[in-house]
Amino acid sequence: MGYVSAVPPPRSDASAEPESEAPDSRSSRRSVAAALLLGALGATVVLLASGRVWARGTAAIGSDSLPLSADGRAVTGLPAALAIVGLAALVALFAVRGRSRLLVSGLLALSGLGAALSALFGSDGRSVLDAQAVRTTADSAAQVAGLTQTTWPYVTAAGAVLILAAGLLALRFGRGWPSMGGRYERDGGRRPRAAAAVDPDRPEDLWKALDRGEDPTTGPSGDRTR
Repeated sequence: MGYVSAVPPPRSDASAEPESEAPDSRSSRRSVAAALLLGALGATVVLLASGRVWARGTAAIGSDSLPLSADGRAVTGLPAALAIVGLAALVALFAVRGRSRLLVSGLLALSGLGAALSALFGSDGRSVLDAQAVRTTADSAAQVAGLTQTTWPYVTAAGAVLILAAGLLALRFGRGWPSMGGRYERDGGRRPRAAAAVDPDRPEDLWKALDRGEDPTTGPSGDRTR
């Protein structure tokens, strides 16, 4: 009478279920994608919105009034400049590691914060329109009248907040992100390639080995060829 073993047979590798992806790897990829999207979108919004009209007013010329307007870059060029700094920092994140990446992440966050504050608190436009009124009327005492602001400074500030969010993500998760230098070894050099086999009976192989700076009289293991 035969016996049936109670121990189940081991599963082969083919029948084994694939291991699930590590949660840290998925989280790292999501944070990289989110930071890139937020940073690029925020910088684009800032650069476009800062070129729109931020302030409007009028200047009196006799009994008539002349409309005046100023775009964001005339009012303050700081948001656009900081958006460009943020874009450069976003690209540089993947070229550095360690503490350098932490510093670049801080620069990215600060550029977004500075662009947002300058868009909100430097968007009055009165001084720029006053200067336009003086030039238009040829009256050094002329001032802008009926000053109004558009919504574009707030759109600019919203784009800057996206840059700030990208910087905060980089500060929180940036240490686990890949870098463009990942194909190099830690000592900064390329991984050595195995020496190609040289057939001493083929002159073309000997010449190729000499061109590579190799000794064609030795094999891949360092033994002399016969």
